[in-house]
Amino acid sequence: MAARPRTDRATPSPNRRTAQARLAKALETLTQPGGDNRAAQTVTVTELCQLAGVSRNSLYRYHTDVLKAIRKYQCRRPSAAQSMAVKSDERRRIENIALREQLATLTALVDHYYAAQRDAATLLDRRDKELAELRRRLKSRPTLVKS
Repeated sequence: MAARPRTDRATPSPNRRTAQARLAKALETLTQPGGDNRAAQTVTVTELCQLAGVSRNSLYRYHTDVLKAIRKYQCRRPSAAQSMAVKSDERRRIENIALREQLATLTALVDHYYAAQRDAATLLDRRDKELAELRRRLKSRPTLVKS
């Protein structure tokens, strides 16, 4: 059995160079902000490997510079928990604005009904006084009506 000649590992093979280029292009594609809301997502090694058509083992073994670049990018990006906290804060802020508007509307309604109640109470007092004055003039007492 003939032994295969050993290639020099210092110079990358053509396949490794094309894989390096594919990984670099895939990393650039994944890290650039785009219309598909990619900026809000975390870039994963699996996603990178699938897009570049390179195995994870190959990435970890031969392309450590790309791996370092993706780790650096991941460290700069906010974590999923931080992103969720920001979204939650924004939702609460919007909800607070809506609640303040509702509070203003409810306050106006309370003022309106309070004024209406005061008007009705004043009207009832005036009617009671008029009725008392009529009874006094007639010198009669109210009679109980039986049904």
